[in-house]
Amino acid sequence: MQFNEIELSEEILKAINEIGYSEMTEIQEKSIPVLLSGADVIGRSNTGTGKTAAFGIPAVESISHDKSAGVQTLILCPTRELAVQACDEIKKFSKFMPWVKPAAVYGGASIEKQIGELKHGANLIAGTPGRVMDHIKRHTLKLNGLKTIVLDEADEMLNMGFREDIEEILQYVPDERQTVLFSATMPPEIMAITSKYQKNPQIIKTISKSRTVEAINQSYYEVPSSQKIDALHLLLMAYSPKSSMVFCNTKKMVDELTDALCIKGFRAAGLHGDMKQIQRTHVMNGFKAGKTNILVATDIAARGIDVSGVDAVFNYDLPQDNEYYIHRIGRTGRAGKSGNAYTLISGRKQLLDLKAIAKYTKSEITKKFVPSKAEAIALKVHQLADKISLSCAQETIPETEQIISILESQGFTARQIAGALINKKLAKEIRSVPEVSNITSEYRSRESHGSKNGKTVKVNINVGRMQKIAPNFILGALVEATGMSGKSFGKIDIHDKYTTVEVPGNEIDHVIHSLNNGKINGNKVTVKKYEGGRRKSYRQNDKRSNGAYRKNTGNSRRNNKSYKKRG
Repeated sequence: MQFNEIELSEEILKAINEIGYSEMTEIQEKSIPVLLSGADVIGRSNTGTGKTAAFGIPAVESISHDKSAGVQTLILCPTRELAVQACDEIKKFSKFMPWVKPAAVYGGASIEKQIGELKHGANLIAGTPGRVMDHIKRHTLKLNGLKTIVLDEADEMLNMGFREDIEEILQYVPDERQTVLFSATMPPEIMAITSKYQKNPQIIKTISKSRTVEAINQSYYEVPSSQKIDALHLLLMAYSPKSSMVFCNTKKMVDELTDALCIKGFRAAGLHGDMKQIQRTHVMNGFKAGKTNILVATDIAARGIDVSGVDAVFNYDLPQDNEYYIHRIGRTGRAGKSGNAYTLISGRKQLLDLKAIAKYTKSEITKKFVPSKAEAIALKVHQLADKISLSCAQETIPETEQIISILESQGFTARQIAGALINKKLAKEIRSVPEVSNITSEYRSRESHGSKNGKTVKVNINVGRMQKIAPNFILGALVEATGMSGKSFGKIDIHDKYTTVEVPGNEIDHVIHSLNNGKINGNKVTVKKYEGGRRKSYRQNDKRSNGAYRKNTGNSRRNNKSYKKRG
């Protein structure tokens, strides 16, 4: 359905046309007419479906010309970014309606500036619960004339602990009002709010969870956890997205990964909740302007980011919630455009978790393999050749001709000049390109039988009893780093300053490469092939070893059982 098929004012239709919208999304088509009628609404819709316009357009239409009416619409959002995005969208819709005065109020920004906007007649407010509550208590925000309140991303606001603030804010608004709630999920806490604060709400749902992701090409790469940064390096190099978002589960990982990408020559910036508002604004402005083309972020920080044209999303960490996966990859493939989502996983558990996500989203996530070093370089060569080919079709400026003349007068040929320039560019692109071990089904078959039927060898790891290392620490690190099962490894002998482990002979290079320079129990480790003589092993009948094992693990009986199984 087209926007001009419903009853909207000429000013709104003119603004919508200028923005470039024509056909409504599903949530817009279902919500806008109902909201225009004044009914309470529960909207269930995922990120990227156009729900800001779904409630924003009716909100703008409802604002009267009466300057004395005060604040008429309040939109509560979980994050600063989402509040700013909602306000900016509404400013676009109300461009030709000077009596509509939107303002965003949120923490981390000057409250004096916000007070000024409120005093000068702001009548449509988008804000975070904490700052809205602050203004109410200061008497700088009065809601006695409010006609509509919208709870956007309601599930996220509850997850972030805003329930008390929301319920307190609702005490300040008139009983006769329109209450609108949008949420990706409908947990019991949401239903409790709707039953208490809404009157006969109409429930609006989009048809399918998979609708948001159907235009997105989804793939995953199974690699050792110690090689995830290298794998991301190769994927960024091979696919060369103009703009991309990389998601991590922790703020610490955002900082570490951003630093690692910058060291490798990528233009990356991090975004997480510990950053001050001025830093967040600087990062987002740089990303939108193209000064950085990789945004590394946590889920919470990324909610509400309004960035068009993101070519790819990378799940560096597998999301901890299925809905987060939808929110993440919804950053690409918007407004009818196709997008790409890549997920890095390590180990069997993450593989099973990813399959559960695919089932939940009703989408196909295809297994692919990280390009080899040679393949990545070859792709880069072709990409650079294409760029140069396009440049050759353009007219050269006089200064370029002048430089060519100077170099030719010095005896250099056109081929030598071109070679020097390309070499300078290409050398920078392919410097320190890594090599990553893909985990294949054949590999899994080998590693599940290798330690039983094939030759085993030992590796030496430079941590031992002095670093308070226990066998379960060693085995856990090996499984996580290599993606192999615990059954693949044999005896683990822990000495004072080092540890030896039996590994399948045909996988020793993979084991060394995967775990080397990784960490075990907080200690950075180096791994190499063991060249020493036979040493006494920690076995179940070794009293001294059982003592050390008991001291380190706290449950010798249980751990000896598992230790015997793999020894």
